[in-house]
Amino acid sequence: MELRAATTDDIDAIRQVARESLVASYEHAVDRALLEEAVDEWYDPSDLDDDIDDDETVCPVAVVDGEVVGFAESYVIGRRERVGEIDWLHVHPDHRGSGIGSALLAFVESELKDADVDRIEARVLATNEAGTVFYESEGYELVDERAVEIGQETFEERGYRKQLSRLTGISEGVVETDDGERLYVAFDESERGSLAPFYVAYTDPDREQRYGYFCGDCEGTNIAIDTMDRMECADCGNRRKPSRWDAAY
Repeated sequence: MELRAATTDDIDAIRQVARESLVASYEHAVDRALLEEAVDEWYDPSDLDDDIDDDETVCPVAVVDGEVVGFAESYVIGRRERVGEIDWLHVHPDHRGSGIGSALLAFVESELKDADVDRIEARVLATNEAGTVFYESEGYELVDERAVEIGQETFEERGYRKQLSRLTGISEGVVETDDGERLYVAFDESERGSLAPFYVAYTDPDREQRYGYFCGDCEGTNIAIDTMDRMECADCGNRRKPSRWDAAY
């Protein structure tokens, strides 16, 4: 097996691995047509091209006998603390159980450590038992669970974390909206944006009442979210792609 950085020549193979991996992991719980739609939406060739060419994105592929059989993508988000977020990690079903997933994860972790992240995070649907077991066996801690909508159904998603260093600096800020409402911005809870991260904002310092998001680019709160979890700041155009609810095979 060879591990190397992905190139634009790998895009078709990456899309095929994603399709086969999603079907193997979720066909028992999610409609096949929705899975096909997910591949077209999340692994759009032009978006993959941009991600592969982005110097701040870690995107390795695993190659066996000249064929791409697995891939991963991660990146660093955050302002006051640095978080490595694993966007996806897929292994073709025919090559699972051979250590490829662990090798891809080790590659990603090494790159993120070199980028001085404080922790690494990933999210997996609970129905993907192989994915949850994978992260737990790799030393990741289950830190939260939340409900996500896929099509017309609700699924449980689990968040995993591996702490790499002691957190330092400010993790929360206080801002006011144009209407004079005070918000508490959690800089340790963020989503990747095209221009800057989106940070979760609360109306109370105990983080019990969630307000929405705070744009890290223009520092505004006029954030729109659609049914596919696309996120866009109406003030500066900072945006997040539709959420990808699979991060591991």
